Amino acid sequence: MTSNRPYLIRAIYEWIIDNDMTPHLMVDVEHPSAIVPMEFAENGRIVLNVAPQAVHGFQIGNDLIHFSARFGGQPFSIELAPQAVVGLFARENGQGMLFPDEEPTEDEAADADAAGGGEDVAGDDDSKKPSRPNLRVIK
Repeated sequence: MTSNRPYLIRAIYEWIIDNDMTPHLMVDVEHPSAIVPMEFAENGRIVLNVAPQAVHGFQIGNDLIHFSARFGGQPFSIELAPQAVVGLFARENGQGMLFPDEEPTEDEAADADAAGGGEDVAGDDDSKKPSRPNLRVIK
């Protein structure tokens, strides 16, 4: 199943805009997809004002968030995967949503296995599968 994160980001962004508030994205700068101005990052995170008047060409796709903004008076093109978004909130009242870490997709897991990062321990497969419910009819 595809990630619900890009859909939630779009919905929360629209909700914040509809309520005349200023949306801010909190981004994990260490995510491999994040192309952000690192000099403005703190503790591995950067908070970006994504209000319509602060950015140009703001697009939230299922695979990529892209826009241009100015940092220290210099234009910068921002690109990141929705998985790099840690949270989205309104500056004025903090309302919004923080996103939990996602399990890697099947493609990402296969890449990790190919790189030697997905070693299984014998007998571990059974503990990962959820047990089937056991229903009985009681008369």
